[in-house]
Amino acid sequence: MDNSNDLRLAVLIDADNIPYHNVKGMLEEVAKYGNPTFKRIYGDWTKPTVVGWKNVLLEYAITPIQQYSYTSGKNATDSAMIIDAMDILYTGRVDGFCLVSSDSDFTRLATRLREAGMIVYGMGEQKTPSAFRAACDKFIYLEILEADEKKTDVDKQKSSKVKHKSISKADKQLLSLLSTSINDIADEDGWAYLGELGNLLLKKKPDFDSRNYGYIKLLQLLKSFPNFEIDIRESSGKKTGKLVYVRTVS
Repeated sequence: MDNSNDLRLAVLIDADNIPYHNVKGMLEEVAKYGNPTFKRIYGDWTKPTVVGWKNVLLEYAITPIQQYSYTSGKNATDSAMIIDAMDILYTGRVDGFCLVSSDSDFTRLATRLREAGMIVYGMGEQKTPSAFRAACDKFIYLEILEADEKKTDVDKQKSSKVKHKSISKADKQLLSLLSTSINDIADEDGWAYLGELGNLLLKKKPDFDSRNYGYIKLLQLLKSFPNFEIDIRESSGKKTGKLVYVRTVS
């Protein structure tokens, strides 16, 4: 997705189960992937549970959508958000969606939007059911965004150093995921382009994010393991800059 920053995105937020204090980090994260053409949030604004959202809606230009809870035990907010998503889809005015919720009820919506050719980003808390996470092209944990806001650059460096020891010794599943993915796309000499590796990791595991392991970038995560060799090459052709390749060390 080389032109991801040009994508027109519809950001739909489920106010019923997403805390309002994450709004700044959420919108900054969305900006990495595209331009939020639609910004809507759904909830029953007569309830005190969503009062915190009211204070930030104007500041971040998010349009509130009122949905009354007609029947006890039924989530009318979900239905309103799903209907709006389909309406937006058929306008043809967006390239993708960002669904902000920790509710598994949006699993089918994410799947349907992807079937229509839309890119779907998901955001939610770590309690989000795996089915919804897997239905998205990429899923970002809100806890990561909250942690990023609190940390200074010095804090991030310290966190990375601490994680270096724990990851190198313990996380065999992560090591296996990285190793097999590199081998899947490696050339005859075993080298895999870092950009292609990142795309493949997301296809295999939509909630994969190097920040989950204490590293800002995938390259930093790979360097924390002694199992990988890194090669930084000068790009050829019209493009300038450096290309990063990685391979497993036998």
